[in-house]
Amino acid sequence: MVYDFHTHTTLSDGVLLPMELIRRCIVNGYGALGIADHTSASTMGRVIREVRRDCALAQKHWGFAAFAGVELTHVPAASVGDLAADARRMGAAFVIVHGQSPVEPVEPGTNLAAVSCADVDILAHPGDLTEEEARLAAENAVFLELSAKDGHSLGNGRVAAVALAAGAKLLVNSDGHTPDGLLTEEKARRLARLAGLSRVEVERAVVENPQELVARIRGRIED
Repeated sequence: MVYDFHTHTTLSDGVLLPMELIRRCIVNGYGALGIADHTSASTMGRVIREVRRDCALAQKHWGFAAFAGVELTHVPAASVGDLAADARRMGAAFVIVHGQSPVEPVEPGTNLAAVSCADVDILAHPGDLTEEEARLAAENAVFLELSAKDGHSLGNGRVAAVALAAGAKLLVNSDGHTPDGLLTEEKARRLARLAGLSRVEVERAVVENPQELVARIRGRIED
């Protein structure tokens, strides 16, 4: 079984409708799916509302756990806290921040803002993660992503090493925009191994930590 909280649809730059993405992930053996389209202040309300409708449909008819989140993308670092809180108020089940990837011009300070924010759940592809950022991620229960996405994945080795040294928790996510970019359990485990994780650490990143995040999200929904 595989878990993936970082996927994109036609509501940002993916190629699948939310409903088709959900169906393909079910066929791929997903245990739970998070849809987190790229958003900022201008788009997050509409995106959250639309994705939530298809997630509810999948739960009702297929009994599948699909959650509507957001990925705050290229927003000013100083705005991360306010926007994450806004997303949660608008009904986002979880919040990702687009981290300082080695292949995109994300504003310096974005990683630090994300791991310092109580409303952020995942810092995606944080690239040249610092020890201080990893320590704060551990303190504030922000998961750090090992990315399957080309380019973003260049930082996986460092992210894994720094995160583990600080006691921060890792997740494997696809950052999938197309059907062939989605995960399988074999692909997720291989990616974690190649990032330098031990057998026990692979199990945590692929199964145990994602299940912890699912429980966190369910707790919010039930509240």
